[in-house]
Amino acid sequence: MRKESREMSAEWAMEVLDKAPYITVSMTEEDGTPYGLPLSLVRTDEKTFYFHCALEGKKLDILQKNPRVCLSAVTKCKPTVGPKDGSFTLEFKSAIAFGTAEIVETDEEKIAALRAICERFLPKHMDAFETSIARSLSRTAVVRIHLTEPPVGKRKQYDDNGEEMKWQRME
Repeated sequence: MRKESREMSAEWAMEVLDKAPYITVSMTEEDGTPYGLPLSLVRTDEKTFYFHCALEGKKLDILQKNPRVCLSAVTKCKPTVGPKDGSFTLEFKSAIAFGTAEIVETDEEKIAALRAICERFLPKHMDAFETSIARSLSRTAVVRIHLTEPPVGKRKQYDDNGEEMKWQRME
């Protein structure tokens, strides 16, 4: 990281990943072409994320050949004018993590992952979960991402006095 004064802890980075409405999942095709797309992920423990998709498609084709992925997320992104020098800048909270992806094979794990996704994104509609699973499980793929190293967080944020909050300063 170029500006180490903006680096935040792995725990802080996990909070960014948890709060982001979507996380960009980047992967690499066989010929080296990058491919990234924003997906709705849920984290179920300190190293495991899930997303769902159709049973076939480009991302599954890529992941079956090269399971290495990069996750990135940004929250609290706000263009602003620097309070001290008037420069155009951006306040943000971001996180990046690396892992490997694997298609979930068992119905039991698929259902648990889909339940976690629904609880995160549609908690008020869990009464329809069982019906939806009965209708869609056979045509839904679930992908598990296992982090291979702790995530890294980065932040640029100003306090009420216009001072940039450096090295994990919290308030």
